[in-house]
Amino acid sequence: MAVILGLLSGPSVGIAITEEQRGKIMSKGRVAAVFASMFLGVSARASADEGMWLLNHLPKDDLKAKYGFVPDDAWVEMVQRSCIRVDAGGSASFVSADGLLMTNHHVASDIIADLSDAEHDYIRDGFYARTRAEELRCPKVELSVLMKIEEVTDRVNAGSGSAASPAAAQEARKLAMAAIEKEAKDRTGLHPEIVELYHGARYHLYLYKRYTDVRLVFAPESEIAFFGGDLDNFEYPRFNLDISFLRAYEDGKPAKTPDHLAWSANGPGVGELTFIVGHPGRTQRLYTVEHLHFLRDVHIPLILNCHNQREIALLQFCGRSDEHNRIGKEDLLSVQNGRKAYCGIIEGLLDTRLMKEKERAQASLTRFIASDSERQKKYGAACQNLAKALSDLRPSYAAYFLTGNRRSSLCRLFDIARKLVRAAEERPKPDGKRYEEFRDANLASLELDLFSPAPIYAALEEFRLRDGLIRLGRVLGGDHPMVKTALEGQGPAGRAADLVAGTKLMDVAYRKSLYNGGTSAVAESKDPMILFAKTLEPASRRLRDQYENEFESVQTEAYAKLAGALFEMHGDRVYPDATFTLRLAIGTVEGYEEGGLQVPAMTTIGGAFERAEQRDYQPPYNLPKRWREGQDKLDPATPFNFVCTNDIIGGNSGSPIFNRRGEIVGIVFDGNIHGLIWDFQFDQTRARAIGVHSQAIIEALSKLYDAKDLVAELHGHRSE
Repeated sequence: MAVILGLLSGPSVGIAITEEQRGKIMSKGRVAAVFASMFLGVSARASADEGMWLLNHLPKDDLKAKYGFVPDDAWVEMVQRSCIRVDAGGSASFVSADGLLMTNHHVASDIIADLSDAEHDYIRDGFYARTRAEELRCPKVELSVLMKIEEVTDRVNAGSGSAASPAAAQEARKLAMAAIEKEAKDRTGLHPEIVELYHGARYHLYLYKRYTDVRLVFAPESEIAFFGGDLDNFEYPRFNLDISFLRAYEDGKPAKTPDHLAWSANGPGVGELTFIVGHPGRTQRLYTVEHLHFLRDVHIPLILNCHNQREIALLQFCGRSDEHNRIGKEDLLSVQNGRKAYCGIIEGLLDTRLMKEKERAQASLTRFIASDSERQKKYGAACQNLAKALSDLRPSYAAYFLTGNRRSSLCRLFDIARKLVRAAEERPKPDGKRYEEFRDANLASLELDLFSPAPIYAALEEFRLRDGLIRLGRVLGGDHPMVKTALEGQGPAGRAADLVAGTKLMDVAYRKSLYNGGTSAVAESKDPMILFAKTLEPASRRLRDQYENEFESVQTEAYAKLAGALFEMHGDRVYPDATFTLRLAIGTVEGYEEGGLQVPAMTTIGGAFERAEQRDYQPPYNLPKRWREGQDKLDPATPFNFVCTNDIIGGNSGSPIFNRRGEIVGIVFDGNIHGLIWDFQFDQTRARAIGVHSQAIIEALSKLYDAKDLVAELHGHRSE
């Protein structure tokens, strides 16, 4: 469960190893790897199958040399317009001409939960719309399809060269980006987004078509979508049907999507070339040694501190009743996923071999820069400036992370309140002077979120806020000014209860009245959650502004210089770090060796039943009733999950896996434990992406879910 993913060429494989052997595989040498000779984690010529490639800058020579395949422009355009960003975090792809799209169950789980209630638990029981009329409209979904890419580096940097400081240069770039986005939106009608590549060395303008009318078509039961639960998360072998189907609509009708991926008749064989196109979140392969130390020693321990507290509290919350479990389970799964992912990442950062390789790479770049006086003048101070900015950031980082970071939130109602308070202050400003999320180009997304009718549960909100207030006090200390301001003389439980009970922000109409009323409406509001957000706002803004002006601006300038040095050293054959934008990864279906054992490239449907039986069908190995009763309908030799060498990270969940003919052969739902270090360094010795095999999807839909019309649509036959 990444959040942070043909016919078998040999005999069918079930579990293929014993439970004792599996235990040995899972425990031995999880992060040890043979690292390629890389520079700051980004190779000049990507070794093996390394690379999250821009679709407008593919390694075509390498593809031709290694695989005898060169994608033409029509292939690239079809792939680009078939692959979708799920803006809540994840990827998807169009799989029919009528707007049908496929993603992971865990990517769509919040959508499915929002459509559920006490009487209809679609997470637990699954859902299938047999007709278009039965498809359920999702209350808060935004999908983005990349239509066009424009180079805008010179325009973004035009006013920053003469700036007196990194902060002033950053301000000049922000003004330029706002103007470029506004012009592009007026010119094209598409949603513009400027993407910073190579940490500021390049800027591209991405133009997206957006869909906000999205409807649920199919979801399996959670017991098979997340079979093995937290115990098997980031592990392999796996047996998960982690899929969901939705449909994009325009003007009340299914969207016309002529660019879509076809369905493979057989799926992939072992050794077959595979492509994954999706939206990997963030990598830090260009990061300096000092920056990795900061992540290892400050940032990730802080995240784990928060995750560990929230997980324990959520276990107690979900245990109170079936209804508490229903409304809190998705939060729990998300936190468990994050906790396990970050534990794996920090384990990798504690590996001395990784850090020594990074140190050697950084020293190599330093020598290259120092060997030429002009290079030394342009790039020489980058590492030192960044190291100083990181050192200066440490004392205030915890407070920024918990309260100043725009993505931090104490609970959903607080998040709404803070956005309303900030909107009242930001929207009257000139576009280029606003916080990024309040620019004109981004207001539609902001309003979709603010005015979503998705259910908000008072019990869960009170729990989240109470836990968030405890976290503030535990991390910052009870005497910290922000903690005292937040609690206002009460304990966390009483403060949370009063704020949730008194607020009217669950009412969408009330939110709209505050948003449309602007500064005066927010100033006059006596809503306790609005007042709470207003009391925290001065310190929160100060921390955010300090972070952006004193650290982020230095970081952007430093990495832009390091990327410039890399280009001089190797030429423009370096792929950029991931930015939650469209990327293509190349690989093959391959197993791997671990603990002296061969881990098979594929598992089978029969293996899922073997695994459940080994664990006496106890959670999280309790197959759904439909599967247990329908076992005899299924071909046990059908390939179920498989691994491939394609380069992925969190954000790739839901990405299609397809062949050179543009045919779906699977869908990414996870990576194995060895792939967690791919955030910082690529190695394919044992790290793998994990996918659901296309044959398993058709087998289950046809024989267990009676979804013949859906199968027909996947095969290119319209059912309505």
